[in-house]
Amino acid sequence: MARPAVEKTSAFLNIPYDKQFENLYLAYIAGLTAFGLVPRATLEIPGGTRRLDRIFELIQTCGYSFHDLSRVQLDRLKPKTPRFNMPFELGLAIGWAKSEGHNDQAWFVLEAVNRRIQKSLSDLNGTDVYVHDGNVKGVLRELSNALVRNANQPTFPQMIEVYRKLRKAVPNIMTTRGAGSALEPRVFRDLVVLAASLRKVV
Repeated sequence: MARPAVEKTSAFLNIPYDKQFENLYLAYIAGLTAFGLVPRATLEIPGGTRRLDRIFELIQTCGYSFHDLSRVQLDRLKPKTPRFNMPFELGLAIGWAKSEGHNDQAWFVLEAVNRRIQKSLSDLNGTDVYVHDGNVKGVLRELSNALVRNANQPTFPQMIEVYRKLRKAVPNIMTTRGAGSALEPRVFRDLVVLAASLRKVV
């Protein structure tokens, strides 16, 4: 099978998709687009095809991937379980990057608590982990640190402004799309498009 073409400005976003994470979800979209990147997510993957294959294909097409491993606690629903999707997708990205001839993706690991990843995923010891403290400003700060060599270098106030305008637009986008959540595929696409347009005016 032919290798999918890499879109150098596409950024695979591997984060928890739930209401508790919504502000940070918006911060990732705002921050990545402020740097001229195009967020991509598993939210875009349609039904009817094998999900794992589509996730791996999406990872392969992105020039960047960002993996937030801050969700380590058990959920509240029985049976209480941790969320393994994020570390699993990080493993897919690293495996792809480490395979022969496929080292053209830059991958980054983010967490909310300093040094916690040394316990939760000790195989990453020696890897730079960007600690965002579980808040919006922290996410934007750590994206700036991760992307310090990127050609586009927005200021922190510019990133905050994109986030604030994006946050304000969410209810209207949800109403327009008849959506019950900001985490739906069509809303995600609208947010990415809006964030890209906001980047040009702030």
